[in-house]
Amino acid sequence: MGAKTLPGKYFSSQEVYDLETENIFNKQWICVGRVDDLESEGQYFLYQSENKSFIIVRGEDQKIRGFHNVCRHRGTRICDKSEGKFKQKIICPYHSWSYGLDGKLTGAANMKSVTGFEMDDYPLHPVACTTWEGFIFINQSQSPIPFESAYKPVLDRFKIWDIASLKSVKKIVYEVKANWKVIFQNFNECYHCPPVHPLLSRLTALKSATNILESGPFLGGPMVLRESSESMSMNGKRCADLLPGLPEEEHKHVHYYSLFPSVCISPHPDYVLVHRIERLSIDRTKIICDLLFHPDSINKPDFNPNPAVELWDLTNRQDWNICELTYLGNSSEAYVPGPYSDLESVLVAFDQHYLSQLEPQ
Repeated sequence: MGAKTLPGKYFSSQEVYDLETENIFNKQWICVGRVDDLESEGQYFLYQSENKSFIIVRGEDQKIRGFHNVCRHRGTRICDKSEGKFKQKIICPYHSWSYGLDGKLTGAANMKSVTGFEMDDYPLHPVACTTWEGFIFINQSQSPIPFESAYKPVLDRFKIWDIASLKSVKKIVYEVKANWKVIFQNFNECYHCPPVHPLLSRLTALKSATNILESGPFLGGPMVLRESSESMSMNGKRCADLLPGLPEEEHKHVHYYSLFPSVCISPHPDYVLVHRIERLSIDRTKIICDLLFHPDSINKPDFNPNPAVELWDLTNRQDWNICELTYLGNSSEAYVPGPYSDLESVLVAFDQHYLSQLEPQ
């Protein structure tokens, strides 16, 4: 017998969801945004994970750091706006305790007379934070595995596209009524493409898909563009020049990689498509879709990314609809695991890695 899909409890059980929180999302590196989201000193955004809020901010030294959004005085949540810019200080709205952009406590009114009080003892609680290929990652663990170790299999995988140099031209946020794993599973197979994505199937051939990464947290590989296609867009034409330095053999390839448990990266000949995935609840998932282009193309007067934007918005909405229908079925008492096809081998690998992380031995 071949491999089968996951039992329904993994999609609809609160106990499983809580186990994911503890053993996966609280311990692994999570992609929370792009470096370009914080262009200048003092600029910040908030990242929410269950009941925890984190401030991600660019410091005076240009370094990007993460802090728990909790004042060290009475525990007040310091920021309630999802993004903004601090004027040199991070100030709690309750009693005006103030912190530098590096998290150090710099001001605490009427505390000098308190016996034993030392400013240095009360910095904002940090969260491990790093950047890679222009992405920002955090890890909530008190002793996180080094990012370079965790991401070793893909540290240099995307060098030829130089993703760090690319800029966002369109970001679309979706909320899908489905468990986050349904989204990942859908991304990792094109068995569904002919019936769900007829336009997509006219641009790339289903059976041209190959997987360079076939096990562990990182999965995926390239698909070949059809002879009449230059890239993935509504008309099959490129929306921009080829990415600088891209080897000729990549001019007809589109790649799809999932990086467990929070981001999917899809390099194209002329742009890079990113899907960042955030759990909201058992049955709700937020997806931030971002299209990244090279600045040289963006600055051209005739630059028009809309054919690519429209294609992926169409494709995404088709996917989210089928994911919601799948989740409704997964949650039904009538659902029993079904057999995977030969075109879904990456889903088997995803399930195996997920289970290994959910309840590590």
